[in-house]
Amino acid sequence: MTAITDLTARQAADAIADGHLDATELFETYRARAAADDLNAYTWVAEQAPAAGAPGPLGGVPLAVKDLFCTEGVPSQAGSRILEGYLPPYTATVVAQLAQAGAPLLAKTNQDEFAMGSSNENSAYGPVLNPWDRSRVPGGSSGGSAAAVAAGSAPWALGTDTGGSIRQPAALCGIVGLKPTYGTVSRYGMIAFASSLDQAGPLTRDVTDAALLYRHMTGRDRRDSTSLEHPETIGLPTAQRLDGITLGVPEDLTGEGIQDGVYAAFEATLALAQELGAAIRRVALPHADHGLSAYYVIAPAEASSNLARFDGVRYGRRIDADDLTSMYTRTRHDGFGPEVKRRIMLGTYALSSGYYDAYYGRAQRVRTKIAQDFTGAFGEVDFVVTPTSPTVAFALGAKTGDPLAMYLNDYFTVPISLAGIPAISIPAGLSEGLPVGFQMAGPAFSEHRILDAAFALEQAIGFDATAARTAA
Repeated sequence: MTAITDLTARQAADAIADGHLDATELFETYRARAAADDLNAYTWVAEQAPAAGAPGPLGGVPLAVKDLFCTEGVPSQAGSRILEGYLPPYTATVVAQLAQAGAPLLAKTNQDEFAMGSSNENSAYGPVLNPWDRSRVPGGSSGGSAAAVAAGSAPWALGTDTGGSIRQPAALCGIVGLKPTYGTVSRYGMIAFASSLDQAGPLTRDVTDAALLYRHMTGRDRRDSTSLEHPETIGLPTAQRLDGITLGVPEDLTGEGIQDGVYAAFEATLALAQELGAAIRRVALPHADHGLSAYYVIAPAEASSNLARFDGVRYGRRIDADDLTSMYTRTRHDGFGPEVKRRIMLGTYALSSGYYDAYYGRAQRVRTKIAQDFTGAFGEVDFVVTPTSPTVAFALGAKTGDPLAMYLNDYFTVPISLAGIPAISIPAGLSEGLPVGFQMAGPAFSEHRILDAAFALEQAIGFDATAARTAA
């Protein structure tokens, strides 16, 4: 007999709709699993199931939410001591939308502080462990959400992606992660890192669940001036083949700097795509190599501005002192972790008088060039494909002393974020017994086509998504 937690979110929703499963029973089953979590994936778990009501199109299937989404009356701490115990007076638009559609809040998930990290080791509440191997990281910054879904303690979860923070942990945990086109999901109620890059997206067991969740996340929100209506109808994916689709592989993607097993899994997935009817060709992305450099100017610059609001006066932690300046200094010194301080200092320097044009202005020009490169590539191919991460999950502590080595984990994801286009990571097999991610990016607003193509590949790959849940 299939256990409740072995059902995908869509299967569970269908079972509830057919009267074969009770929504309250499903919630309580997951609530118990989340409460018993030993991966440090959660920062808060619901005390009881919500009052029974109409399940809505998402069937009453509970949702885990990254801790930087504001949730009324529930701790929303963004992985930081400076917001420890903070109870917002309102709920983020996307969380409210999904609750209204029938996905009640199950729990809040651990994350890198203010979403700044690629391993989930920057959380003030301790690192999250990878369910495939507890000595390794789950990826970041949405590591808690990814680990929870991979371990089967949540049926699906919300994450955010600024430079790869949905796709990279999805890859390292062997699940599906979708970064939508920038602006298609409201940022209202998301605790900001870099406002021109932050975007919410789903982390799920399979592509169908990602499509089902995402279709209820989109929409124009008057409270977010950057949000917009999605011109596509996001249907559930059905494609079985890739006939007529051309996949573009960047010309300089030769395997250098990529673990051998990761590159082998990538090439095997390309071969499988060809068997399904896809054509493969090389495409030029001449400015993509500068993506990390541009990102680590733009994102810290925006962070230095966004995080100025955490001063001990308006909300969050406050360290008393004899004068106002000392109070500001002590509050921010004690409240922020080392990586957040590093990025605030980098960003403040980049925005300072005399350096703005040399750093921030130049980085924005590089960003424009990267976006133009992708536009040119999509004139020749349907999707651009790469490994999601150059490595499988690495050991806890292996890169914490070397920020550059840590930043290089986002080599393949950052250029896509800078361009503002959608991309998905799906499991593409194993290397060293650990999951490998395959990334597929498309033009703006092409989520439905990406999901359809990813579904066809997913069916052909046949990845065993239960392995992590068995290990956990």
